[in-house]
Amino acid sequence: MDVQGTVTEGFEPVRGAFVSNFEQRGERGAAVSVYRDGYKVVDLWAGVANADGAGADGADADPAAPSPAAPAGTPRTDSEPWREDTAQIVRSATKGIAAAVPLILQQRGQLDPDAPVSTYWPEFKANGKERVLVRQLLAHRAGLPVLDTPLSPAEAIDGVSGPRAIAAQAPAWEPGTAHGYHAQTYSWLLGELVRRVTGRTIGRWVAEEMARPLGLDLWIGLPPAEAHRVGRVAETEAPAQPAAQGLRVRAKRSVSDAYRDPDSLTRRAFAAIDPLPDENDPAYRAAELPASSGIATARALARCYAAMIGEVDGGNRLFAPATLTLARTEESSGPDRILVVDTRFGLGHMLHSPACPLLSRGSFGHPGRGGSLAFADPEAAIGFGYVTNGLQKNVTADPRAQALVRALRECLPR
Repeated sequence: MDVQGTVTEGFEPVRGAFVSNFEQRGERGAAVSVYRDGYKVVDLWAGVANADGAGADGADADPAAPSPAAPAGTPRTDSEPWREDTAQIVRSATKGIAAAVPLILQQRGQLDPDAPVSTYWPEFKANGKERVLVRQLLAHRAGLPVLDTPLSPAEAIDGVSGPRAIAAQAPAWEPGTAHGYHAQTYSWLLGELVRRVTGRTIGRWVAEEMARPLGLDLWIGLPPAEAHRVGRVAETEAPAQPAAQGLRVRAKRSVSDAYRDPDSLTRRAFAAIDPLPDENDPAYRAAELPASSGIATARALARCYAAMIGEVDGGNRLFAPATLTLARTEESSGPDRILVVDTRFGLGHMLHSPACPLLSRGSFGHPGRGGSLAFADPEAAIGFGYVTNGLQKNVTADPRAQALVRALRECLPR
């Protein structure tokens, strides 16, 4: 495997795990980046840019055709390698980037986590939601993971239908009494809250307040000028792994049963957009869905999380110390009514748990269904980012991402 990039001395195990992902775990194209103490110590990429065997326009490419060097802005073909600037859709890892926005707004005195959501969004109070707090919305405790009438892909991205549907929706449980992963509806909950508070869409806010100052190749709403840099994703089969036993098997069966049942909250939560959108569609990639449509390089994810816990390259930082404490303070824990396993959440970020293993108990971040992962660990001064174009059947603990995290743990003092 021809791996490109750099690794600082002492972090060679991460490179070894990255290579093993291609050799043993079905990787097609991927990148991993790690920042420590605000400086980049791992930056690796390998494989092909497109996992689906199609050109950037969706047409099947001729595998025998030559792949000459193309000028900037030319769409990529399936035969092109993953490059240093290749970005990918990161699915729910978008939530971790988006979760920084309300925390920064709180830091600036613009948003009160203990205020009712309707303080900022009056229409939201319909159907028994007048007491739902911003804190509950952010921590997946609002009881709004499903829509009685799912949205079409076009409605999901039009910027109007989603917020309107969420404002009219009655909660599936009494807000604040339980938590459950708001897989798709988080887009309209968080996106509309930010728009009401700031007057800007969340994609624009991230671009102006986070990505531009920090130099991040990261977008919630991909600009057309950057489309040529983004590879295509595809569902891929992971190689067979040794069978688990005991409680782990029973837990997997419970999750599988929930996904198969069309009436379960689990199935309905992931089907709030029906049919599922085409994640390679330029219109979807341009949409500002903070639950799912973010596009980034691994380097941008790692750098962004590094800036949440300290200065990057001796410069900008995102969180004040009090905000960092707030980001990883547990708000929800225990049985998740959607994921059907025990999960832990802060005010938007997932926290370390058996269902979502990060670097340590103090880590906070977010995985993306199918593979991607990004997080920060303040005690180890680590910012981590991993992106892939081969999406496997995992929600919170992809084996490839976990192999990289285990290798990173080996590199740190104990």
